[in-house]
Formats: sequence, C-alpha cells, structure tokens
Amino acid sequence: MNTRIFENLFDEGLVSQESMNKIRAAETSKLFPVAWELRTILYLGVLLLSSGLGILIYKHIDTIGHMAIIALIAAISLGCFIYAAKKKPAFTWQKMRTPSVLYDYLVLLGCLTFVSFVTYLQAQYNVFGTLYGTATFIPLIVLTFSAYYFDHLGVLCMAITNLAAWMGVNVTPRYLITANDFSSERIVYAGLLLGLICIGMSWLSKHKQWKAHFEFTYMNFGVHVLYVSMIAAHFTLLRWPFFGWVLMMGAVSYLLYRFFPVVRNSAYFLVVMALYIYVQLIIIITETNIGDIGGYLFICLLLTGLLIYALVTINRKMKKK
Repeated sequence: MNTRIFENLFDEGLVSQESMNKIRAAETSKLFPVAWELRTILYLGVLLLSSGLGILIYKHIDTIGHMAIIALIAAISLGCFIYAAKKKPAFTWQKMRTPSVLYDYLVLLGCLTFVSFVTYLQAQYNVFGTLYGTATFIPLIVLTFSAYYFDHLGVLCMAITNLAAWMGVNVTPRYLITANDFSSERIVYAGLLLGLICIGMSWLSKHKQWKAHFEFTYMNFGVHVLYVSMIAAHFTLLRWPFFGWVLMMGAVSYLLYRFFPVVRNSAYFLVVMALYIYVQLIIIITETNIGDIGGYLFICLLLTGLLIYALVTINRKMKKK
C-alpha cells in the first residue's frame, strides 16, 4: 500500500487524523507473506527426499534387498497418489484451485517415485525385455494422465520429457544440443515431429479449453525443440540453396506470431525466435566462401546490429502493451 498518497490527502485535510492513524497502523503491522519461501522449502524437501532415498539404497543395497526397495518405492508412490486423489477437487478442464500447499509436492513426489519404480524394475529384473519403448511408454501414459487429472505443470513437463525419450530425443535444457545425435536423420525427424506435436497441443489447450494454462508450457517445449531441429536439419537432411532454412524459420516464426497469441504477446518467444534465426544466419555465413576476414566481420556485425535492433523493437512493443 502506498501511504504517500494518503499522507498528501491528510496534509490537504481530506483525510482525518483518526483515519490516518489507522492507515499507518495497518501499514506497520501488515503480515509478511511467506508463501514462496514455504513452496521453495517443500520443493527442496521433495528433491532431498528423492536424493536421500537414492543414496540410502545405493549404500545398503546388499542388506536391504531389491524386493524391499521396490516395495518401498511403490508404497511411497501409491501413498502420494492416494493422498492427492482424496484431496483434489472435482475434475475440470479449467485451472483447478490447489487444495493445500502440500498437495502439489506430493503429486510431484508420487510421479517421481513411479518413474523410479518402473526404471528399477526394468534395470534389475528386465521386466520389459528388449521392449525399451514400453519402459518409457507406460510412465508417459501415467504422467500425462496425472498432469491433467491433478492439474500439475511440473508433471506435464515430466510427461513431455518422457514423450521425447520415447521418441528418442533428449529435451532437457542441458542435453538438448549436446546429448542428441543430430547427425542422425531419425533424430532430426523425431525432433521436428515432437516440436510440431507440442505446438499442436498448445493450440488445442487454448482453443478447446483443455487446461488452457498448459498452453505456454507446450509452446515453450515446441519452439525450442522445433528450432534446434531445423538448425540440425540444415546439416543433416537437406542443404537448401543459400538461405533456405532461414526462410523456413522465418515462415514458421510468422505463422506462430500470426496464429498464436501466446507467442505474439510474449517478449520471451519473440526474443527466442530472433536468436535462433540469428544463429542460423551466422552458421550460413561461416559456410559461405566470402574469402575475406573483413567481409565476415562486417556481415557478422551487421547481423548483430539487426538482432539488437529487433530486440529493442520487441522491448518497445511489449512496453506499449
């Protein structure tokens, strides 16, 4: 609350002394919100619990036994899901109100331990044999269902990552570029398809009102995976003459800007698309036989200047909104 306005009104005689005293008392005695601090502690608690269980199992695997460990993981996962199912409000395609602070974190813990459960079964007992796709497809179904049923963005991110693993693409931020073999045409095609699927799900979320607040998350994954895959396709699939893939990126960027308000109204997506196009242009320039280092530097500086101009323009546009 801005008390300066009330101070000015008090000086002008428009606010009484008694009212001013109440305003000052309310300002000095207002509560300090600790919601984010509490959420951070709970997130850390989930991570520490998961890590602690992993370390405990690793150090005492011989004395505990594999079946006991599997039973413990299954019990934790099942307990979390039972608690969440009892506490959750009635299902709706709109954003649900979280019944308690603990609810979100137990849903997340239940999903994490379920993935650990399936992975442990496959690693220790080879339950699915050589059907490795099944070992990722089952968690994919459970995570996707849980994300929608419990209305959990964190679990949705896990489901998308699991979908990528099932398709053979690694989409975690650290490994998106470094761990994927983009010299493989199959991986590039899978990346392009995954990006389009995520963008399509973003559209469905918004226009069908199927958890419309999932729109941004789907689009975030889709844009990054699609653009990285298009850059990789330049080397692997088809070396179009000159600026072919840049034109493709430009066309995709226009379509996203034209038909997706979440992109059009977000400086984040506009900046990301501009940066990917800039990277693709730099790659093409370095492959072009200009024959003069001065020419390379001039073109790179020109492109950098255009990028800065685009970013400044985007910033001004967002401020006007």
